[in-house]
Amino acid sequence: MKAMGGTILVVDDDPDIQEVLGDRLESLGYRVLMASNSREGLELVERQSPQMVLLDIEIPDRNGIETLKEIRRRGHEVTVVMITAYGTIERAVRAMKEGAYDFIPKPFEPDHIALIVQKAMERERLKREVEILSEQVDERYHLVVGKSARMSGVVELARKAASSKSTVLLLGESGTGKEIFARAIHDWGERKSEPFIAINCVALSKELLESELFGHERGAFTGAHQLKRGKMELAHGGTVFLDEIGDIPAEVQAKLLRFLQEREFERVGGTQTISVDVRIVAATSRDLEAAVKGGSFREDLYYRLNVVPITLPPLRERKEEIPVLAYFFMRRFAQEAKKEFTEIAHEAQTSLLAYDWPGNVRELANVIERAIVLGPGPKITPQDLSPRLVTQRSRRQSGDLSYREDVDAYRRQLISRVLAQAQGNRAAAAKLLGLQRTYLSRLIKTLQIE
Repeated sequence: MKAMGGTILVVDDDPDIQEVLGDRLESLGYRVLMASNSREGLELVERQSPQMVLLDIEIPDRNGIETLKEIRRRGHEVTVVMITAYGTIERAVRAMKEGAYDFIPKPFEPDHIALIVQKAMERERLKREVEILSEQVDERYHLVVGKSARMSGVVELARKAASSKSTVLLLGESGTGKEIFARAIHDWGERKSEPFIAINCVALSKELLESELFGHERGAFTGAHQLKRGKMELAHGGTVFLDEIGDIPAEVQAKLLRFLQEREFERVGGTQTISVDVRIVAATSRDLEAAVKGGSFREDLYYRLNVVPITLPPLRERKEEIPVLAYFFMRRFAQEAKKEFTEIAHEAQTSLLAYDWPGNVRELANVIERAIVLGPGPKITPQDLSPRLVTQRSRRQSGDLSYREDVDAYRRQLISRVLAQAQGNRAAAAKLLGLQRTYLSRLIKTLQIE
């Protein structure tokens, strides 16, 4: 048997047992720690953080079950396997009810020890992988939702929507992270253990999109050699994310409307009605109201989708998050490229903050990835950034702005300063500036002032 490695703590007061287990576990490639009583065992769990504990059910100063309870009381989720004599198997079963993974009866059989230990260590490894994945997912969501005042309100609204079955419509420019936000809504809700399936509606023709959503029967069209279940059917119990919903053809709009009303559909070429329980999260960078007025998007479908609309602000309206996002991407891409990057130079951060990011978070990620790939490290410098960022910063520093840009920059600076002086009170700020409050509010919106 091939060992997986790791540290195992043996808690047993019998020197012979320690020797037998120590030799066997070390031969399998594990690092072995020894303790003769409960106190020593608990100290080693605290100091060494072993991946597994082999715990005798009969040890001095505190029995094995009480020691197990104390390990759990202290917050350690380490895998525990009990060591039992012939007459204590019943107590070992009771220990498993208290959280022990398994038990090894005396006298030991070498292959049995190896099998139980390796199964337990595999469980520990998988548990850790899940924890790491969960941390990465949480960090990814944190990356998109951020900490700005604008995003705090958006996150609060999304969390409320996640606990319901209502359709959510994510609005915002391309690159603002709508798919990651859709995944967060799925994971924040009761459907998190069920499938999450994303479909890019703009990437498929009418025929392919209809088949992708609802499936098709064998012989439904040329090339349909066998029955295919659609994404709506496969996602039963879970969530379907319809990206770029504003670009779906009129024929598919009609079928999607019926599905949203009834949660029923027929496969392409089929007559059997199929009912599913699916939560819809849709997204678009288009102005759907304008599309409705222009006749390219059905009004009834728009209202079915627009139950809980959530608008994701562009990155230029939450620039305080740029350094956090940049460091996140730096760590991620440096790890992927196996390069040593630990810092973003002040001048490079200034360039990142001065840029308006028309491609939003996606563009920022691309810029940092380029810097990691092309830069020598360990610091991202202005020379590692895309030339367009440095060019824009140089333009602004040299005063090479158009008349409108210059005026807008001055107005933005003046209004921001007065708003800070008025502690965010728009009525007071308008009075200080000698403006009507409604006009000031319009300026704040136009100039994109936080």
